[in-house]
This record gives sequence, C-alpha cells and structure tokens, in this order.
Amino acid sequence: MRLLTRTTVSVLAAALGAPLLVPVAAGAAPAASKQAPTSPKPTKSGHVQANGVDYYYAIYGKGEPLLLLHGGLGQIEMFGPNLGALAASRTVIGVDLQGHGRSSLGNRDIDPVAMGDDMAVILQQIGQKQVDVMGYSMGAAVGFRLAAQHPEVVRRLVLVSGGFAQDGFFPEMLPQQAAVGAAMADGMKETPMYKSYMAIAPHPEDFPRLLDKMGAWMRKPYDWSEDVKKLTMPVMLIYGDSDMWRPEHEVKFYQLLGGGLKDAGWQRENMGKNRLAILPNVTHYEMGMSPALVPAALPFLNGESAVRTWSQQVAGEK
Repeated sequence: MRLLTRTTVSVLAAALGAPLLVPVAAGAAPAASKQAPTSPKPTKSGHVQANGVDYYYAIYGKGEPLLLLHGGLGQIEMFGPNLGALAASRTVIGVDLQGHGRSSLGNRDIDPVAMGDDMAVILQQIGQKQVDVMGYSMGAAVGFRLAAQHPEVVRRLVLVSGGFAQDGFFPEMLPQQAAVGAAMADGMKETPMYKSYMAIAPHPEDFPRLLDKMGAWMRKPYDWSEDVKKLTMPVMLIYGDSDMWRPEHEVKFYQLLGGGLKDAGWQRENMGKNRLAILPNVTHYEMGMSPALVPAALPFLNGESAVRTWSQQVAGEK
C-alpha cells in the first residue's frame, strides 16, 4: 500500500502540478473559517453562486485588489507564506476553484473557459469592477480565460507556471495527466492532498468524482494561441527554470505577447509592457510557495520599475 500511495502521489502531483499540501487539522469539520497555519485571517469570507457552482471566497489585507487563483487539487491556502506577503500591501481576493477547497463540484465539467466566466460573476457580486489577477498552474489557466473573455475586468495579469496550449508540456507529462481518475482515490487516503480536501470540502465524498473530472479536462487538447492577442492588459509570465512547461513554449508565449522579438535599446525605448521571469532552482510543484515569487511579481503588479536606463546609470541619476 505504501508503494501504491507513493506512485499515486507522484503521478498526481506531476499531472496536476500539485504540491504536497499541508493538511488542515485531522478531524476538523468543513467550515469557512478553517485556515492553514501559515495563512492570515481573512477580513471577510463567504460564498457566491456563479453559473451553477457554489464558490467560496476569502478576502485578506488592504490595498489595491488582487484576485489570487490556486493550482489543481489545492485551495487558497496553498500559497503558504506568499498569501500573507501579498496581503501585506494588497486586498487579496482568494477563490477556491470549482470542486476545490470549500467550493462545490456540482455536475458541470471542470473547464477553465467556464471558470473564467465564473470569476467575472464573482467579482461583480462582491463589488469589484477591476482587479489585478495572479493565477498559478490551473489557476493560471483560469486567469488567462478571465482576462481573454473579460478584459475590462483585469488591470494587470500574472500567469505563474501556465501555458497557452497542451503541447507546451514536456511529452512525458501527457500520459500522466491522462491517467488521473477516480481509481487513484483509495491510494491517496494517507496523503496530505486527500486529507486537506477531506478537512474542508463541503461534500468530501466527491473526491473520486473530482479526480475523474480533472482527468477528463486534462485529456482534452487545447490551443489558445489566437486568444493571446485578447490579453490587452500588461501580462507577466513567471516560470521555474525546472518547470513542467518546455522552455520553448515559455518563450513562444512571451513572443506571442510581443516580447522577446528585438533588442530593448539603450534607453529601453523598445521595451514592451509585458514581462517574462524565470526563477532559478524552482520546479512547477513548489512555485506557489517559492520565496522568490512575490518579489518577482509584486513590482509588476504595482506598475513599478526600479531599473534605471543605461544613460541614467552613466550620468549617476537616481
């Protein structure tokens, strides 16, 4: 059984980009107030109905609004200390995605296109006309779709370990993703991912169905390259240097956004509005909790640039 569990966790983590989540205290009842130990306390939380799904959301901190979207088989708290780091200067709006955390699974397929529309409904319901968005892995796919389908809602967009087409994954990832399904559920019962889900899910018995729906989604080919042009807001792409996405795909994504096509110039006169960051010594799986993530993303989200041009440096200007 131990070997089965290790194999199951390995395949599932690789397929979904899911880290080994820290479980909520054993025996805890599902409740909106339950938080992982490293998470700040929300100033507000609740549920919103969006297109047949009952979504849980929580709001942290104070400042410009930032919609924060987690990865597959995670929940808001999977960002660990980075949630608090962002909430120190931002109003962070965390949402548990469909079937994850405290949000219902329902009978609808798992589909980032549909969830992109759902996020727009949630933002409207909680009174947010425009927000910055940061999504990780599956959350990056949902953030992409929100920005492409409702660009007026998104001011700045950060996609963390996300791609625009299925062929962007390393080839060995595809059969692992295709293997995800309910048959894995029994072998996961002693894993942190399973225990975290059971502690807060509104319907814990839905876990095998969630795996089936996640597998069905990942088996569907997709190519959103034509939709990249709909991302009219400033966009930042962040990857680990050992991510599950092929480096060629990461660069192609940046080029589709208009970046990396020519030299920026001495005065940065050819610099576009979009950015690409590759974080060293980081894989896909720990990206959401990487200490390097917030320092990379926050200046972009704030519209800041601490970089002086070549001529300013030569002239000694500050």
